[in-house]
Amino acid sequence: MDMAALKLAIGNKNYSSWSMRPWLALRANDIPFVETLIPLYTDNPADKEQILSFSRAGKVPVLVDGETTVWDSLSIIEYIAERYPEVKLWPDDAAARAHARSVCAEMHSGFVALRSECGMNLHRPIRPVALSADAKANVARIEEIWRECRARHGARGPFLFGRFGAADAMYAPVVHRFRTYAIEVAPDTKAYMETMMALPAFQEWTREGLAETLVIAKFEDA
Repeated sequence: MDMAALKLAIGNKNYSSWSMRPWLALRANDIPFVETLIPLYTDNPADKEQILSFSRAGKVPVLVDGETTVWDSLSIIEYIAERYPEVKLWPDDAAARAHARSVCAEMHSGFVALRSECGMNLHRPIRPVALSADAKANVARIEEIWRECRARHGARGPFLFGRFGAADAMYAPVVHRFRTYAIEVAPDTKAYMETMMALPAFQEWTREGLAETLVIAKFEDA
C-alpha cells in the first residue's frame, strides 16, 4: 500500500478521544501516515493557526491525502475504508456492515452525559465518580451494544465484528473512560476491554498519551 502522502493532524493523545479513533484505525491496520500533533486549548495563536492550516473547521482530527482533505473522525474512517478496502474496516456482509455503521453513528452522535461527566484523561488517577442517571443509562446502552455485537459476530474473532474494524476504533475511547473512572461493568464488557487494551496500537496511543506533559486545567476537575 502506498500511503506516503497520507497526513493526520491530531490533538493531545491524553485528552483527544476524537483524534484517537482514526489514528487507531490507521495504526492498527499498519497503514503508514505522517502524524502532526497540535496541542489543544493553549493560549498560543500559532497552535490555532496550525489547525486552521489543515481545515477551516478549526478542529482535529483532519486527514490530508494529496488534494483531498477529510475532517471529522467518522468521515475519516469512512474515507480510509473506501480508499483501502483490503483492510476491511467494515464487515463484508451487508447486514453486518449496516449494523456496524449504525453502532458507529450512535457513538458519533450520542452518549452526551457520559462524555461530559467522564472526559478522556489518561493521566487521571483511577477512581470512580458519581454518575448521573443519564450517564448510567449511557453505560448500560454501550454494554448492550457491545454484548449484541459480540453475540452476533464473536465467532469470527475477539472484536465487536470479529476482526478489528471501524466500530472498535469508534468505541476505543470508551474503554479508557470505563477504566479511568472505575465504572462497574459486566464480565463480558471487561473481556472486550481487555481485548482492546491488548491491541498494540491501543497500547502505543496510551503510552504516548501518558508521556505528554501538557495539562489542560478544564479537563482536570473530574
